[in-house]
Order: sequence, then C-alpha cells, then structure tokens
Amino acid sequence: MDLHPTLAILAPVPLLHLEDGEYVSTHKGKVAFGSRAWEFFRKLDEERDGLEVETFIYASHTDVRDFSVTWHGRYVGHVEGVNGLHPKGRRYRPPSTLKWDDEGYWAVFWEVAGLERLAEPIPIAELHAWGTDEPYGKGFVPEGPMRVARPAR
Repeated sequence: MDLHPTLAILAPVPLLHLEDGEYVSTHKGKVAFGSRAWEFFRKLDEERDGLEVETFIYASHTDVRDFSVTWHGRYVGHVEGVNGLHPKGRRYRPPSTLKWDDEGYWAVFWEVAGLERLAEPIPIAELHAWGTDEPYGKGFVPEGPMRVARPAR
C-alpha cells in the first residue's frame, strides 16, 4: 500500500515493547500498541485517506535518554479496545504487554506493519510538526503520538 505523501507519526513506545513487537510484526504482519489517545487516532484515520502513514518511534523507558528516533514502521490503522483489550486478543500484542493488558487500560490499539530498528538513528530535532517548517529542536521528546511532516528522502 502507498504511504501518505506528507503526513507521518512520531510516537514514544517503551523499548521493551518495541523489541518484542518487532518479532510480532515480522511473524504476524503487524503489531498493536495500546493507547488512550483515541481522539488522535480517530482523526488520523480521517486524514490519511486509507493510506499507510510512515511512523517514527522514540524508544521510551530506557536507562539512557536519547533524543533520537530509533525505530520505524508504517501505521496501518487503529481498532477500538473492547473492555480495554485488543479485539483479537493477544494475536498482535507484544508478549511484554501481557501484565498490562489484563488491567483493561487501553482505549484503542494502533497497528504498525514493518516495525524495525533503524540502522542509523534520526535526531528528533530534525523532524517538523505537520504543517510547519520549524524543527522541534534539541531536547524535544514526544510524550504521546503526534503528527509530523514526512521527511523528504
């Protein structure tokens, strides 16, 4: 499927879930990450016109704070949680999320295909908010999912 030409996502995900999620994405075709940002993902699905969205992921909850994107994938959509759980159960969830899933915490699950660790990190300071020409600058760390301009390559 084609990628949206201008829109991308920047989002934090705990490193543990990314490492487990890479296996799930490779073997099941996608991985689902839980979120309470249901309004963000509903609006995103309206804006993307059915296209996949390039996704830049900041590995959070690590011992060292790195101001870079170190993971990448393609957002393929979201599904509503059912009592806080993914409607397909554990099928697309990283194994590391098991203890949190039992708490029924998530409103939605955003699904990413092709999740992989980047060979070369991308400084977050080089990314721009969607619709602007201003880079985020040094020291910026996303606290939730956000729209960014898809970098020209």
